[in-house]
Amino acid sequence: MTIHIKELVPANATHPGEVLKEELEANAIKQKDFALQTGIPRTQLNEIIKGKRGINADIALRIGKALQMDADLWMNLQSGFDLAIARIKEKNRAQLEAMDRWDMIKNYIPLKFYKKHSVISGNPLKDIETVFTIYGAKNSDELISVYSKTSYACFRKSEKLEIDKINLIGWVKLVNYKATQLSVAAFDCSSKEQLLAELKQIFRANKNTVELTQLTLGRHGIKLVAQQKPDKCAIDGISFWSNGNPAVGISLRHLRIDNFAFTIMHELGHIFLHLVNNNTAEFIDLEDSDNGYGNSKEEIEANQFSADALIDKHAWQDFTAKSTIHNTKHVYDFAKKVGVHPALIYGRYSKETGNYKIKTSIDRALQ
Repeated sequence: MTIHIKELVPANATHPGEVLKEELEANAIKQKDFALQTGIPRTQLNEIIKGKRGINADIALRIGKALQMDADLWMNLQSGFDLAIARIKEKNRAQLEAMDRWDMIKNYIPLKFYKKHSVISGNPLKDIETVFTIYGAKNSDELISVYSKTSYACFRKSEKLEIDKINLIGWVKLVNYKATQLSVAAFDCSSKEQLLAELKQIFRANKNTVELTQLTLGRHGIKLVAQQKPDKCAIDGISFWSNGNPAVGISLRHLRIDNFAFTIMHELGHIFLHLVNNNTAEFIDLEDSDNGYGNSKEEIEANQFSADALIDKHAWQDFTAKSTIHNTKHVYDFAKKVGVHPALIYGRYSKETGNYKIKTSIDRALQ
């Protein structure tokens, strides 16, 4: 955004009396002598120099004559001072009004989270505009009405973790906003198999994984936003449309390659199975739970898409029937056979069995 010099508001306004004082001192002229010379009453001159009284046309003429300066200069100094004072007062009024509005608005945004990630600056004048932009709201009423939208009524609550709805929606809105700032190629649904193959290679190597995944998705016309989550917000990912392109948001809640790979593929499942036929849908994926949302048709399909995209279901059935997850060699051999990182074997097994306490020497950290 371009800022014009005329739009700038000075922190302080310089009274023409300050300039007059400097001129008198520079010319070694005493105030009492200058008062006698110009016929300006000494008390009036002193008030001008102290900034307690303004300069009118008559005074400007006298000062200009005595100092051999253009009287217009002194009138312009006075006009500039008056205008600056007016702007400062206007700014102060706006600041006070913004502070009052912010006292209400701050209760409807994840304040701590936005501060931590420098989304807001601490100046209500700037922060109100920022928040309205992120939430797609024109005023406070529209911001507050976001929480009554039916599209957010299906947020599922975890039985293990408390969900803060303000934090959750604040994360969703921030991811949506950041996606609008990304530029990617045109989306082509027919490139699905090529995309999945490229991603499997990235997950298997597990080096600069997030960055390479973002670049790869971008080449295929899909936006990826990696944004840390707020407290009390057990969200893994989200999929939605952003300015004509499908987009994915991930929280990196668990910094493990298996969780990352499954979440990316899960969101791609929503894109290829659901979003391609509905450009207004939005799928928000929280921690697994047993309620209706977690067991919805769309979630089940996205879970299956993710599992099958990473490991062929027939190969997986054969592995689980003939091998044991507790044998590291079996895991490594199978991972090599299906072309995935061995951590993904443990991840799928844990997800299907609910056993997340399997001990292994395999490094599952996201690199």
